[in-house]
Amino acid sequence: MGLICVGLLSLLVCFAYSYEFRSGAGNGLFVQHPELEWKRMGRQMTRQNMPVPTLKSSFLRSASGSGSTPAEAKILPEYLIVSSSNDPKRDFKPQMGNKPLPDSAVNMLLGSPSNSLPNVTQEDPKKTVEILCHVDRMYVRIKREVFKTRDAYKYLKLGTCPVNQGTSIHYYLLYLLTMDCGFKQESKPDYLYISNVLRYEPTTPVLREMPFSIPLRCAFPRYFYSYQVGFYPILQGQRVFKALGQQRSFTLTPQDAKGNEIPVGQGFTMGEPMYFEAKPPDNSASGSQRTYINYCFMTTSPDPTSSPKYTVIDNQGCMIDSNVTDQSKFLTSASKTVQKFTVGAFMFKDAVSTSSQKLYMHCEIATGALTATPSSKACNYDPSLKMWRELYGGDSVCACCESTCPLAQPRSSKAMISSHSWNVRMSEEDDYEGVVPRMQTYDTNPFNLEDPYATEHRDFLNYWEKHD
Repeated sequence: MGLICVGLLSLLVCFAYSYEFRSGAGNGLFVQHPELEWKRMGRQMTRQNMPVPTLKSSFLRSASGSGSTPAEAKILPEYLIVSSSNDPKRDFKPQMGNKPLPDSAVNMLLGSPSNSLPNVTQEDPKKTVEILCHVDRMYVRIKREVFKTRDAYKYLKLGTCPVNQGTSIHYYLLYLLTMDCGFKQESKPDYLYISNVLRYEPTTPVLREMPFSIPLRCAFPRYFYSYQVGFYPILQGQRVFKALGQQRSFTLTPQDAKGNEIPVGQGFTMGEPMYFEAKPPDNSASGSQRTYINYCFMTTSPDPTSSPKYTVIDNQGCMIDSNVTDQSKFLTSASKTVQKFTVGAFMFKDAVSTSSQKLYMHCEIATGALTATPSSKACNYDPSLKMWRELYGGDSVCACCESTCPLAQPRSSKAMISSHSWNVRMSEEDDYEGVVPRMQTYDTNPFNLEDPYATEHRDFLNYWEKHD
């Protein structure tokens, strides 16, 4: 479904158009990075009413004069929203004989049908409140600056559903239409409407901002005219790379802050930084090459295809978990053939049944040139600067971390490596019978940019500077 994002403090309307929606957002109740998810869905808007490219045809000739010139092809929209009334489909039913094509059918074929509906959108220039509509979900966000109190999110609801995501700029309400949030459906001849109300109703004894109620509505058109005037494929050659000899193997090792390997059965306490080291086998490293980690995720099973899993590095070397916590980051090393990184220790919520949990790390590791590229890099997110930064400089290669980074070539130089297991405990206490699992809760509002584990990180780096 295509998307048009609109925002008004009186009425919000979101029109949705039909085409394939890729890479769904889970069940709609939890998104790791709401801002990235919002941008990803918003990019779907670029196809709306996109004109079809002009035909580059040399055989279309003007009918007048001997010096014929190529005729320009008509520029048509990709599609038009139309009403079910006055549809000239009856003019295309097979009949005996022949007769001129009615004007209504001609206009339809030329992209100006009489039953087209206006593409009406309403926008709030300040984008105070915004809405994205999809075939199965409604995304709403509102700027935090609207509110003067830290706990305003507690009284903000989409129908009956509360705020479920937040950043330093927005509160997010991301819900499937099948959720019990009070979504209402209204069917009309030309549109299917899905509506709800964004309400702010504080129950505090004093008010620092007035309560409000904003109607929201998504309009899904029922009928389209789709236009296509042809296309010309452009064949592009491609180099094929073949690895010579046996692929290089890597090691991926969980370690403590001093660089000692964590034995199987031991591990970390939830909330601590977990340290990892990726490197090629001994005596195979070259000083002219650098080790890169393209992709990393964690599971509760040694099988990389198992579920649940949590991704910490993605998009050819972007530490996406650094968007969530300052504990997750790439670390420098005395040798660029060794890549170290940390991840804030956690436990899978759906698998919490005891006081500890066994985890595995799986990473796609590759070697490449010393100079980082968009395809091979180590990028951390710097919340103080609100930008991605490369570990050894050249931050421009990290720009694609907000979109899609190109794949590295040759692709045969990479390998998927799994670590041995380690444990994550809920607390420093040893496991004992009768322990009650508990989850630590965090305030939605804190955005502390100071790293509480900076001392441990420095100890870790100092150790490796001496021993590498």
